[in-house]
Order: sequence, then C-alpha cells, then structure tokens
Amino acid sequence: MTHSNTSALVLFSGGQDSATCLAVALTRYGRVETLGFDYGQRHRVELDCRQRFIDSIRTQFPEWGERLGADHMLDASVLKSLGESAMTDDVAIEMTEAGLPSTFVPGRNLLFFTLAGALAYRRGIDVLVGGMCETDYSGYPDCRAATLAAQEQTLQLGLDSMVRIETPLMYVDKAGTWALAAETGGQALVDLITEETHTCYLGDRTQRHEWGYGCGTCPACELRSNGWHRWKADA
Repeated sequence: MTHSNTSALVLFSGGQDSATCLAVALTRYGRVETLGFDYGQRHRVELDCRQRFIDSIRTQFPEWGERLGADHMLDASVLKSLGESAMTDDVAIEMTEAGLPSTFVPGRNLLFFTLAGALAYRRGIDVLVGGMCETDYSGYPDCRAATLAAQEQTLQLGLDSMVRIETPLMYVDKAGTWALAAETGGQALVDLITEETHTCYLGDRTQRHEWGYGCGTCPACELRSNGWHRWKADA
C-alpha cells in the first residue's frame, strides 16, 4: 500500500541493497528523495553508478519516476581522516584484532543517519530508509537492528520529530534481496540492479559476472554472487 502523504529519504549508495530499498520505498511512499555520501571510499565508482541508476528509474519506471524527487550528495570525508580502513585506504581486507573486518568504518552509519536526519528535518521528510542487514553482513555493529533503534530514538529526541528509520532488508539474506527486487520491479529491476549498481569493495568494474560487476573475490562480491546463485536455484 502506498502511503501517499508520507515522504521518505533513502540512503542510496549505488549498491545492490540500497537500490533494492529505493525501489521498495517508491512502491510505499508518495514522495521519495535520495541521499549519497562521499567519504573517500575506495569503491567510489558506486557514486557514478548511483546517478545512472536514478536516471534509469525515471525512464524505465515512469510511475516511480513521478514520485522520485531530489537527489542529495553530502561530503562525509571526515570519516577517512579519522583513520585507515580497507574501505577508504589501500589496506588488506582481513579480520582485525578487534574481531571486526578491516572494512569496518567506525561510526559510518551513525554519522550517515545523523546527517540524513538533519536533511530530512529541513526537507519535511518522515522516514529514513537504509539497506542495513543483520543476516548477510560482515559483523558491523552499526548495521544491527538494536543500534538503529537507538539511533532512531536519538534522532526523535534530538530533532523533536517523529522521524522513523526503516530497514527493509534487516532480516533478509542476499538471495532474499534478489527475490525482493524481482517481486518489486520484475526482471527489468533485476537487470537494472545487475548492470547499474556496484558492491565490490575494490571498485572493480572491469569484470562482468552474471550477478554484476566486481572482482569476484572480496567479501562483498562473494555475498552478492552466492545470493544470486541461491536465488536462481530456488526460482
């Protein structure tokens, strides 16, 4: 059911998960805007993908395009200046002594939702939508449902606003994410996500697989590939 009087701001990175969330939001809300962040990520090619994806949504899904409003981009490069990670620097992707992968960027999602909340307040937007997930994830503590529930409460108190955080993929694995895309927008959306989103941590757009572009070996590519094959096997 579409909530025609409710607006949403989708944290859209240009990756598979947030692209799927954007499509879901466009079926649910009367007005949808998008927000991206440049934080000095190694895979900044995703920032190019996100614009192509948005443009394609407008042309290939005109009924969604009518609801798709402004796109915003914010500078979050302060995250890179706080210290190295495999997401922002030429650092090996491995487990650290802290028990977290070196791709973990401390405070990233907390900062993203703080900035998104401030923008939503200015824009009169009711709901923040993110692609965070506890099912197929790398152990990032800022992707957990409990973390985001606390963040939602903090935003409501700090902004004196009933802004909500929604995470449609929180308990959905990657196979389920592909299935949700197919359910939401059919083969056309699956094809668009395959071709015009980017997940590979290394930013590799030179290798094309049946599930999309990427190095094929980093944890993000493995998740995306395994999810694709599980979805295809169950389809």
